[in-house]
Amino acid sequence: MATFLYKLGRLAFRRRRYVALVWVALLALAGFGAASASTATSSSFSIPGTEAQKAFDLLEQRFPGGSADGATARVVFKAPEGEKVTDAGNKAEVEEIVGELKSGSDQISSVADPYKANAVSKDGSTAYISVSYKVSSMELTDGTRESLEHAGESAQSGGMTVEIGGDALQVMPETGATEIIGVAIAAVVLVITFGSLIAAGLPLLTALIGVGIGVSLITALANVLDLGSTTSTLAMMIGLAVGIDYALFIVSRYRAELAEGREREEAAGRAVGTAGSAVVFAGLTVVIALVGLAVVNIPMLSKMGFAAAGTVAIAVLIALTLVPALLGFAGKRVMGRRARKAAEAENRPEAKPNMGTRWARFVLRRPVWVLLAGVIGLGAVAVPAASLEMGLPDDGSQPKSTTQRQAYDLLSDGFGPGFNGPLLVVVDTKNSSDGKTAVEQVSQEIEGIGRVEAVTPATFNKAGDAATITVIPKDRPSSTETEQVVHSIRDAGADIRSETGAEVLVTGATAMNIDFSQKMNDALLPYLALVVGLAFLLLMVVFRSLLVPLKAALGFLLSVVAALGAVVAVFQWGWLASLFGVEQTGPIMSMMPIFMVGVVFGLAMDYEVFLVTRMREAYVHGEAPGQAIVTGFRHGARVVTAAAVIMMAVFAGFIGSSESMIKMIGFSLAIAVFFDAFVVRMAIVPAVLALLGKRAWWLPRWLDRALPNVDVEGEGLRKELTGTPADEDGRRETVHV
Repeated sequence: MATFLYKLGRLAFRRRRYVALVWVALLALAGFGAASASTATSSSFSIPGTEAQKAFDLLEQRFPGGSADGATARVVFKAPEGEKVTDAGNKAEVEEIVGELKSGSDQISSVADPYKANAVSKDGSTAYISVSYKVSSMELTDGTRESLEHAGESAQSGGMTVEIGGDALQVMPETGATEIIGVAIAAVVLVITFGSLIAAGLPLLTALIGVGIGVSLITALANVLDLGSTTSTLAMMIGLAVGIDYALFIVSRYRAELAEGREREEAAGRAVGTAGSAVVFAGLTVVIALVGLAVVNIPMLSKMGFAAAGTVAIAVLIALTLVPALLGFAGKRVMGRRARKAAEAENRPEAKPNMGTRWARFVLRRPVWVLLAGVIGLGAVAVPAASLEMGLPDDGSQPKSTTQRQAYDLLSDGFGPGFNGPLLVVVDTKNSSDGKTAVEQVSQEIEGIGRVEAVTPATFNKAGDAATITVIPKDRPSSTETEQVVHSIRDAGADIRSETGAEVLVTGATAMNIDFSQKMNDALLPYLALVVGLAFLLLMVVFRSLLVPLKAALGFLLSVVAALGAVVAVFQWGWLASLFGVEQTGPIMSMMPIFMVGVVFGLAMDYEVFLVTRMREAYVHGEAPGQAIVTGFRHGARVVTAAAVIMMAVFAGFIGSSESMIKMIGFSLAIAVFFDAFVVRMAIVPAVLALLGKRAWWLPRWLDRALPNVDVEGEGLRKELTGTPADEDGRRETVHV
């Protein structure tokens, strides 16, 4: 692989104008496709194999035209102090708005008058209009949204408070200025690392081109592939981080080759052949982990994984082709005079030790203490992970400044928290001898369940073989009490089915969220085992060792669990919540842990490869195990540190998003990178290798012969370039028993 990439790097360097033109053309085409693509008309959310989805499908089948998947909205009114919404003036205002909504758009399916639908609070202070649409929120026209947004203006001028909730006003998440700050911090880190504006700007430029192509393609295909609004944001987050890092590794190696006196084309070829091999491996691990999300069998999550994986693949291709091409344009200006002198000094044996060298020697002197400090520290941070509760956000997790959140609070105050998440019970009486009696029994059973506020009368379909019952819990939708209500109804339904033949199913947004969370919870451990097993196998091939991959996989597990603990402490327990702009604590986003595992796995393998391959290379060439660790840190610590800081800056930039899901994922990835890069890879890894000594590189002889040689270290390339026989230079020595 290294030899092929070496030739590819030299070719891209020589044909730099053509390579640059191809990538600019691809960016233009993707941009044109995104600009000319029609707006995504849907963003369906389905969870195959769950009861909520089965009930949802039954509704569409037995209640045709009911727009089961249509958008909904609630226009909530609160009377001025000392007045009631039932007062003549206020009532006239609300009824006028009901009429305006009905005639405001042909996309509206129904508008419920609060005075006829029993949607007025007991104290008369609050009322709400329920609006149902024929189409999903993504298919609503601008005119329909505007008529909804302006619905309460006349009432507001009369003194009433009017807020609007529901998914009809769903908009693209805003990331805020902190995203730009994250990129700015990355630029500063690159300037400090390279000491050259050109060298610093090159990774940023190539990463932005890669992200531009990836996000544009996602936008262009959003309508065809039914991609959600957060897909492009997550692809941008991951693509930007890995794009900068991969280019950073190539440019850093190119500068090192120049400092050793090689010609520019040769330096570019060697940089792509060596660092590029690690980039391919690291990118492949990220792609596999993201594509592996498909095993959860949730279409939305699978699409997010595929989209992000595609952006990572583009970042790898750009690092291998566009980066060496731009290095050809930059010439030796990519390396300032001062930087060249520093690099040359670093390559001399008598040179003053750098920070990486000093740290490695410190770890070698006290490996047990460093190991204990790292493991105990991460273990302490991981403790809150034992209390992990998973769920999906509702309007209650929106910022307090939004009308959705204020409508949520008004409904909670006027009617009770459960009104924000009603449960829809669907009774299939097709196989029941007496459907009406069975439905009455279902209603009575539900009324007897604790934590239920109200049960509406059943509504039958035209055929009379199915009925719906709306259940209002006493607690907010994301609470554990509401989850217990759902399970209690389902347990009661199982008994009713055995007695009457009627099938009882619970659905609605709240039940769908509960089922989604359960499915994600069930998939987390199998997916984690898949990822860790894959990490072990891949690293065993790369390092020709059993203990090094085992150490890497266990370190990855430790950093992931510690990151989950930090997320639970902030977003579920509320520690330092105000610092990160978390206005409402609650369950952790269901898809966040499994998504974090996939992304952090790739990044962990990234740092592992770049640090340990240098150590392995030094050991193979005759250095003692301890000295090999120092050599690895002397060459790789600074670049890995810069890469980790850049990743943290980019991910942390998304903490400023108005979307709670984006905020949580940004925080989790940033803290996970910190734990994995600085605690696991920089402290625990060298401490474990120091304690293992030569045993770290042990591999059974039969396994050594069976494993393929992927040549990530570039040994084959080095032999080809120097013409040195395999038994004298570059051989893969392995400790056997």
